[in-house]
Amino acid sequence: MVELRKDVEFAGPVITGFTPTGYKIGDQRFEQGLLISPEQALGWTGAQLGQLNLSEILSSLNLSPKPEFLLLGSGPSMLQPPASFRREVEAAGMGLEVMDSRAAARTWGVLRAEERWIVGAFLPLA
Repeated sequence: MVELRKDVEFAGPVITGFTPTGYKIGDQRFEQGLLISPEQALGWTGAQLGQLNLSEILSSLNLSPKPEFLLLGSGPSMLQPPASFRREVEAAGMGLEVMDSRAAARTWGVLRAEERWIVGAFLPLA
């Protein structure tokens, strides 16, 4: 298991490491995907890149006000989501940043340390 150091104090969940298929937040493990906001972290099961639904992601996280953008971890490698999902995010007035899930998890900590109001949807690592 890889451990990440937390040098900056900020509110909300921070990803502290990886498991073979998922993520670690403190002592809690998320063995599948992960939905994360400045206020909470939830396990995300059954998600696939080709079947993403922004409404489901946002309603699961129930974040107000609406986030600046969605940080999407596409799994073990960098893959783009369907164009229809990109259009859905743009229509909601949000930005979309896509990277492999490990990079997205590391980027989460950097962006939250900057107090950015964002959400993350990270597909499983395997």
